[in-house]
Amino acid sequence: MLFRRRKPVTISERLRALVWPRKGFRRGPRYMALRILRLSSSPHSIAIGVAAGAASSFTPFFGLHIIIAVALASVFSGNLLAAAITTALANPVTIPMILTASYELGTVIIGPQASGPATGADVAHMVEHLEFSGLWGPVFKPMLIGSVPLAAAGALIFYPLAYQTARLFQSRRRRARSSGVRSTP
Repeated sequence: MLFRRRKPVTISERLRALVWPRKGFRRGPRYMALRILRLSSSPHSIAIGVAAGAASSFTPFFGLHIIIAVALASVFSGNLLAAAITTALANPVTIPMILTASYELGTVIIGPQASGPATGADVAHMVEHLEFSGLWGPVFKPMLIGSVPLAAAGALIFYPLAYQTARLFQSRRRRARSSGVRSTP
């Protein structure tokens, strides 16, 4: 074979790669950030897209984050690709933290429920028997209400960061191109 390894990968090397990637953990986020910064849009448009993606990542509608982000970005004239890429903020590592934070904030906003919070066994039983209507009051409603302030805070935090970063990146890139030096970030 043309592209086959000379020395096959061992099971221990594969297991190590699952725990610690060969190129490190920073490579993926760095690539996504550079991909967003290299978009040929205005810094404002990129920042709106990033804010829309960040806001949709804080909602409990998993599977719909990209659709929500693109819809928000198109309403506010943001970059759609930046919005779609930024939804990667909701990943398997951050989803439990987002869900917990939105649920806790929602219970603080709503106040104590008359029925009380659902236990883990109750939630598992309702999910197992597909009784999602019983989950609305004790689980989904607080989570949905708690996600609104988190989404707004995420958008308000990510917009200025993305705007300044895109503005700096584009001005440096423009300066480097005008002076004839190739930019390599």
